[in-house]
Amino acid sequence: MNIDLEDLRAFVATADTQSFRAAADIIHLSQPALTRRIQKLEASLGVALLERTTRRVSLTAVGRDFLPRARRLLDDLETSLLSVREIAAKRSGLVSIACIPTAAYYFLPEVMSAFTKDYPSIRFRIVDVGANEVLQSVLNREVDFGITLLGADDPDVAFDPLVEEPFLLACRRDHPLAGRASVSWDELADHRFITVGRTSGNRLIMDLALARAEVRPRPFFEVQHLSTSLGLVDAGLGVAALPRMSLPGDQHPTIAAIPLVAPEVTRTVGIVRVPGSSRSPAAEQFYGMLLSRWQAEG
Repeated sequence: MNIDLEDLRAFVATADTQSFRAAADIIHLSQPALTRRIQKLEASLGVALLERTTRRVSLTAVGRDFLPRARRLLDDLETSLLSVREIAAKRSGLVSIACIPTAAYYFLPEVMSAFTKDYPSIRFRIVDVGANEVLQSVLNREVDFGITLLGADDPDVAFDPLVEEPFLLACRRDHPLAGRASVSWDELADHRFITVGRTSGNRLIMDLALARAEVRPRPFFEVQHLSTSLGLVDAGLGVAALPRMSLPGDQHPTIAAIPLVAPEVTRTVGIVRVPGSSRSPAAEQFYGMLLSRWQAEG
């Protein structure tokens, strides 16, 4: 059976208006073309759907039974087309994200790379700022959502964890500690330690974790950004404790990453958002990829 959707539209329009002329005007066909479509539909079904007289058109018993089915088929088609349009809307647009610098350096580009393969027309605006600024950007609705540390608490936002990661020791590959399987925090007291300022969320995490330690590393260099401390490590000026996602991969030619123990210090990175706030289809799609990707790996 070969039923054309345009034939169904011709039948429904004629049944609604009970007039070939009025139906032809509604669907922008000539009367002979409209008649041919209905005849074709009746031939496909093998039954008469309309009774024709010189003054009016009426439905046969079979036509009355078929009319709601025809309407449902056309409604389903319209719903499907709307869904396709919604999908198409997600294939273009802008995603605006506030993100702590450590996540913006290695973690975020990796996910964006996978996303842009499926949605090459979606653009990104990345605001790489500290944890407090990320929270404020989200609260001010300046971005679709933020990526930051657990601890940026506010009753007006929700936090969706993405990954819990340890702090690792970063040192040059020619450093005496580079060949170790692990290093304890108290051992760093004998080395020039590079750390971030006290306003940093990462510094707060480390200070709280080591608050009761009898021996702890003493800052020799203090910087404002973890990326700066990595540069000092690369120059051979000292060692640093950095979260895993801020470190280059194992193949880096000069920098090695070694597990820090006693204690193991971790931080949680996730998405901060305002519950119930509307996001663009593009942002919603990327938000979903972030969650599904890291939940699967977790």
